Amino acid sequence: MFENLSTRLQGVLGRLTGRGRLSEADVDAAMREIRLALLEADVNFKVVRDFVGRVRERSIGSDVMTSLTPGQMVVKIVLDELTTLMGGGESKLVFSGRIPNVIMLVGLQGSGKTTATAKLANVLRKQGRRPLLVACDVYRPAAIDQLEALGRELGVPVYRGETGADPVEIAKAGVKAAIADMRDVVLIDTAGRLHVDDAMMEEAARIRTAVRPDQVLMVVDAMTGQDAVNAATAFAERVDFDGVIVTKLDGDARGGAALSVRAVTGKPIKFVGVGEKLDALEAFRPDGMAQRILGMGDVVSLIEKAQSVTDEKTAVEMEQRLRSAEFTLDDFLVQMQQLKKMGSLDEILSLIPGLGADRAALKGAKIDESALDRTAAIIRSMTAKERRKPQIISGSRRARIARGSGSTVQAVNQLLRQFADAQKLMRQMQKNKGRMPSMGKGFGGR
Repeated sequence: MFENLSTRLQGVLGRLTGRGRLSEADVDAAMREIRLALLEADVNFKVVRDFVGRVRERSIGSDVMTSLTPGQMVVKIVLDELTTLMGGGESKLVFSGRIPNVIMLVGLQGSGKTTATAKLANVLRKQGRRPLLVACDVYRPAAIDQLEALGRELGVPVYRGETGADPVEIAKAGVKAAIADMRDVVLIDTAGRLHVDDAMMEEAARIRTAVRPDQVLMVVDAMTGQDAVNAATAFAERVDFDGVIVTKLDGDARGGAALSVRAVTGKPIKFVGVGEKLDALEAFRPDGMAQRILGMGDVVSLIEKAQSVTDEKTAVEMEQRLRSAEFTLDDFLVQMQQLKKMGSLDEILSLIPGLGADRAALKGAKIDESALDRTAAIIRSMTAKERRKPQIISGSRRARIARGSGSTVQAVNQLLRQFADAQKLMRQMQKNKGRMPSMGKGFGGR
């Protein structure tokens, strides 16, 4: 996600922060590099021109030039302008008092619209809403079957209508079905085309007139760069929409579409797709994304991601155990399972502020899910008493656990040593009243 752009911008700004004073020539040189980096990221030319112009104007002001830390002030200016470029603040879905609320999704074929519809249903389901999916893409082979399969996976019903029915009539009948089934949100998956054409626009307009959606969301594929922005512009002129879902952002190292679409269309980005799984749809926060691009992390998103994989009761219980140093192998297993749910290590590292060069050193590292599975198998092969009190695990018990988990005694020994170290750390933190222990001998020191 923004990998190339992030690397380039961090390099440019890093050189500025290393200077005690900045001249106008220094700023101009940095602006040329930033302009080139944005263009290579497939950001719209006019957007780049305006962005660089604003950053330069603010950066050559007297308050920057006379500052003791001018480089840091330029970084802050770039951060502010990036945030503004992508919308300023988070743009959330707005629900009316109408029951059901109707959300219509439009976009080109291949943009990931059907999957995005299901992902959005999953987001709403987790918020306590009762969504209904309506399949109005009657042209693409297996589109309705795909939506039904995704609905079954989520436990969300799908209304498909009669074979050969007009998509407008399917949409109207779907809304009626939602009312009858006490569903409070209807998500309409409309048909797309390989390119913008009159037939697609007319059908989308007719559906919009028929069901009067509370919100229309345009789905664009980040991988298509400026083509995605051009398609969004055409929809804005013909059908109009309220917000954008950018899909496949995790697979695009450039990210030009996400940086351009708000400035070009005037429509805010509501969500971004960051993976193939049905829970890989995130609310878009411009400030957090700007921080991630500049290598500053995104604490809010990290907290939200951690909260999404555990419930409040489990979190409270875990905190109490940690405070009392009663951390067991059962707790260890729960923590591993939550780590797997949080996603790739690359993604988690991008959210942690202050890693700096360490993030680059860890780049490309992955959470070894097979190793986590092997560790889970070892723990599950223990008795309940052994998981609570691993100190009772003798040599014969270790051999039994190894056989039961399909691993080796050496692997069991390694796990127990790691767990003993974790318990020791918990006890030391408790002794220090929650403060981290000294990173001296025993923690990588000599």
